[in-house]
Amino acid sequence: MITFAQSYQPAVFKDQDRVKKIAATFSVIDQLYKTYAEENHIPGMVYGILADGKLIHTGYIGYTDISNKTVAGTKSDFRIASMTKSFTAMAILKLRDEGKLRLDDPLSLYIPEMKTAKYPTADASSVTIRHLLTHSAGYPEDNPWGDRQLAATEEELLNIYKKGVSFSNDPGLGYEYSNLGFATLGYIIKKVSGLSYQDYITQNILKPLGMSHTYWEYAKVPDDQLAHGYRWVNSGWVEQPMLHDGSYSAMGGLITTIEDFSRYMALHLSAWPPKDDQESGPLKRSSIREMQYPWNLYALNPAEKTVNGRPCPTVNAYAYGLRWTKDCDHRVYVGHTGGLPGFGSQWTVMPEYGIGIVAFANATYARAGVINMQVLDTLLSLSGIGPRQLPASAILNKRKNELIKLLPKWENVAQSGLFAQNFFLDYFTDRLKADAAAAYSQVGEIRKINELVAENQLRGYFILEGTKANIRITFTLTPENPALIQEYHLDLIPK
Repeated sequence: MITFAQSYQPAVFKDQDRVKKIAATFSVIDQLYKTYAEENHIPGMVYGILADGKLIHTGYIGYTDISNKTVAGTKSDFRIASMTKSFTAMAILKLRDEGKLRLDDPLSLYIPEMKTAKYPTADASSVTIRHLLTHSAGYPEDNPWGDRQLAATEEELLNIYKKGVSFSNDPGLGYEYSNLGFATLGYIIKKVSGLSYQDYITQNILKPLGMSHTYWEYAKVPDDQLAHGYRWVNSGWVEQPMLHDGSYSAMGGLITTIEDFSRYMALHLSAWPPKDDQESGPLKRSSIREMQYPWNLYALNPAEKTVNGRPCPTVNAYAYGLRWTKDCDHRVYVGHTGGLPGFGSQWTVMPEYGIGIVAFANATYARAGVINMQVLDTLLSLSGIGPRQLPASAILNKRKNELIKLLPKWENVAQSGLFAQNFFLDYFTDRLKADAAAAYSQVGEIRKINELVAENQLRGYFILEGTKANIRITFTLTPENPALIQEYHLDLIPK
């Protein structure tokens, strides 16, 4: 069987040596994880680095079973807790794409008791599937309680609705993390598909990706592969009881390995950039990108800093079963944390950079995200790799070449047919000529016209390199067909 991770063809990056540059950071990365595990009393930790659709580095520290001295490894099976939520969201979108449900369906279509739900106010909107996906249903944050519900029966789940669910807010008015909400999505998946939640995920996501060492019930995991969970108490590790698989599996029940989970991460990275290639994954690439979109903004962190202390504010949002972050350098991070008694995990992909990171630990609520972000920051700093560059569209390149012929004299511009109706109302030919002449007089001889850097299909810039200075030309096209130049800027860049 050819698995998705093996068949994925990554987009081309300008830097052809990027994997070698990343590999040069591995010794530093290994030491960072080792130090973190020791300082935070983590019995066992495994981690992996992805680049261009492949798992290019793994590491492991300590034991998955302290009593038997079972060494952690890339085939060790860890419970990944809330990292399961994105699988649930992926299943919902797959069913949506097949026309079997709508994201704006009211929950009452699937749980009739919600028709008489008592909301905080009389004018509240009804809970929808979309609310559940984005933690905006108005249910209270329920991590301490929810973490203990994993083995609950379906009857116990539905009894909450039969008795009347309690709301902390009206639906759609904010963000509050709800394990109940995702357990409910698991019930909807079963009701719509006719399969148990676990069977639907296994048949439609895990098997197509070749995730053959991933489980729902811990008792089915081979003894030498199962990671036991621990809590650090009174200067010693205390083993935590494992919960059996149940109706809350959709919020945090998955048990998997670094090697298996890397295939799922490769699927998320494969959705970028948008392209014409044939679909080959279990979910359409456009739906994966929809999963990763920041639907519910919940935090602005103005005091955030990088690991070396540089101020770098971030903004956070919840997508569909995923967390989304953008930092001060406009770098986007997509992934999720996972935490249960005995376990802590986190994964992140950077779509524009084509890289990802994942770590599993067998300590209660181990903050794997802290070390992962430190490692990512270190990797980017030491390797110097850059983001993927969007290929310029044919119309952008055409307009660029036509603009170059007009510069710097701007002769017969009104008759050129390049400019939109607004252009000469917003820009004046004599001013355009004067600005261009002034800039060209300062650059010296123009030695090179660089490739166009596309910001999207209809906006971009290019650099004219001179002996004394450079010129940056930025332009934006209209939604017409053919697209015309509606906005233009010329900036002198000193050497």
